[in-house]
Amino acid sequence: MRVGLFFGSFDPIHVGHLAIANYMADHTGLDEVWLVVSPHNPLKEKNSLLNENERLHLVNMALDHHKKIKASDIEFKLPKPSYTIDTLRYLAEKFPQNEFCLIMGSDNLGSFDKWKNYEEILKHYKILVYPRPDKKGSQFDEHPAVTFVDAPLMDISATFIRRSIKEKKDVRSLLHPKVWEYIDTKNFYKN
Repeated sequence: MRVGLFFGSFDPIHVGHLAIANYMADHTGLDEVWLVVSPHNPLKEKNSLLNENERLHLVNMALDHHKKIKASDIEFKLPKPSYTIDTLRYLAEKFPQNEFCLIMGSDNLGSFDKWKNYEEILKHYKILVYPRPDKKGSQFDEHPAVTFVDAPLMDISATFIRRSIKEKKDVRSLLHPKVWEYIDTKNFYKN
């Protein structure tokens, strides 16, 4: 089975994440896409993140009708902070029958050389890259492991959503209805 791994904080998951995951599941030959909820991205500040179990719960809510897209808490069980190469090694050992590839935005490809053991990732895994706003070229654009996918350009960020909620703006159209309702009920991101 070919599985695309879409790593993220998903703080919160929004329609941009879902559109990209859905596109990858339906247009790239993948059998499944796993949304891997990262407890802590080593390149980001941790203190502002919503609890990892709450973020996983939001992802599961948003996937209520997606048959080829799954939520994954695999990194909850691994040492923190989460390094993609460690997760890939663990998954390859746990699911030897699967072929894993990475799904990432073109913005992340620009800083890929800062990732732990990025050379090993390029050697053993394919990377499917979707467009992001203000994409600048990277040293990996021509690498044989990297494939640019003509997915829709989604100019939505979780940062924008959190800030908008704090400013009491209506972001319902950017979130799955169940996710919006849960966030609103729990008063997440309001302070």
